[in-house]
Order: sequence, then C-alpha cells, then structure tokens
Amino acid sequence: MLPRFSKLPGSLAQHARILRLDNGNIPALLIHPDWSTPAPCVLWFHGRTAHKELDPGRYQRWLRAGIATCAIDLPGHGERASQELQVAGRSLEVIEQAVQEVDRILAALGDPAFANAFDRRRLGIGGMSAGGMVVLRRLCDPHPFVAAAVEGTSGSLTTLPSYKDRLESPALQRLNPILHIEGWRPIRLLALHSELDAIVPVSGMREFIDRLITQYRLHGADPALVQLTTWPETGAPQEHLGFGRVAGDAKNVQTAFFQEHLLSPPV
Repeated sequence: MLPRFSKLPGSLAQHARILRLDNGNIPALLIHPDWSTPAPCVLWFHGRTAHKELDPGRYQRWLRAGIATCAIDLPGHGERASQELQVAGRSLEVIEQAVQEVDRILAALGDPAFANAFDRRRLGIGGMSAGGMVVLRRLCDPHPFVAAAVEGTSGSLTTLPSYKDRLESPALQRLNPILHIEGWRPIRLLALHSELDAIVPVSGMREFIDRLITQYRLHGADPALVQLTTWPETGAPQEHLGFGRVAGDAKNVQTAFFQEHLLSPPV
C-alpha cells in the first residue's frame, strides 16, 4: 500500500484517491464506489487539529451505501499543516478560508477528468466541530446541497467560551451562522451531539436549531426536516472527540440519513 493510504483500511484504500484540487491548493481524499457510475457525494470537513484521513469508518459506511466522499484537509491541517493555524485563537481564520473554498471544491469535482463520477445533483455536506461550523455558515448562502449532517458543532458561536469576549469582532460577525440564518434555504439537516460536550456546548446548537425551525416555518417548510440527536453521555474525551462507546451508533445514524436523502434519483 502506498504510504499516503497507510491510514486507511485496505478495502477503503482501493477505492480512494488523494489529490490536490483547485490547481493544487486544496488537499482532498476522494472515495468512490467504482469511479465510473455517477454517485451522490458528501463533502466532509474534519475538526481542528485533525486531518482528512481520520475516522475511516465513516467513509467505509458511506462507500458500502453507494455514496462517494470528498474529505478536505482544513486550512493549516493535514497536508497543509501549520501549527500556527491549529491553535484555537486562529479558528475563525480557518473557518473563513474553508467556507470560501467550498465552491472551488465543487467546481473541481465537476472536472471532465472525473467523467461525472460525482453527481452534483445529489450533494451532501457535513463536518465535525470546526468543520461543522464551516458547513453551517456556508449553508446560510445560496448552495447546491440536498442534505447536511454535523457533529459536535455550533451554529451560535457566541455560546463558545473562547468567543464570549469577542462579540464585536468583525470576523465573528461575518462567520457566526446564527447572524446569517435568514439566508438559509430549507434542506434536511441532522445534528449529532453529546449533552455533556465540554468543548462545544450543545446549547449553541439548540439555539441555532430553534431559530432554524422558525425560519423553516416562515418558508412554509416542515420543521421535521431538522433533526437534533443527542446522547446523555458517550465516554469520549471531553465528551467531544468522537462519540466514545456510541461512535458506531452515531455513524450508522448519519449514514442512514445520507442514504435516505441522497440515494433517491434527483428531482
């Protein structure tokens, strides 16, 4: 096995390609069931200090379900590692750059070299922690996604201890999803969280979802399109890094969500 695939199980590695999208600027792990038949695809963003190859069990489940993966190294992470950008105080910079990269990633997936292997009519997006914040902010602007799933993240950044003294920060004003929620187009959203998360309190996600449900009703959309699933306690480090003993359940719930909403023929 090539060294760059050493972090992936062999059964996954044979379906994987590690490429640099957008003229070499964005490292991506691409996984596809057969690299020929158009397949729905999930664009996935990991959390701070992690990398795109982390948690292959997630990608394995999607692959078995017939869903392709495009997992990205966040700015300053993985193949473009920068210790300076991995500190908590620089998270907003990382989030902002990643939000700006989404459209360029989607354009790259439409490159003729992929021969329509990634069905851009059946796109999902998801992320964990900081990656989830990228997702929620991007969804507040026009986008092509059908469904989204986030884990251990927040749509109300001022509920995070590290941002409570930065309420007037221009970057926080630009990037706090709840401040831009009026632009959110109703789609299906799944949020997973531990009730005891010590890094990203679940209260921020609850506040965001409450506001989002109000938005859906204003648009005449079914509030049931939004789902928050939590566990009282998971045993994960700080109740944030993964889902501990319920990690398998969490991945299965997420996979079933994407199966239901991405595998149907596009309308």
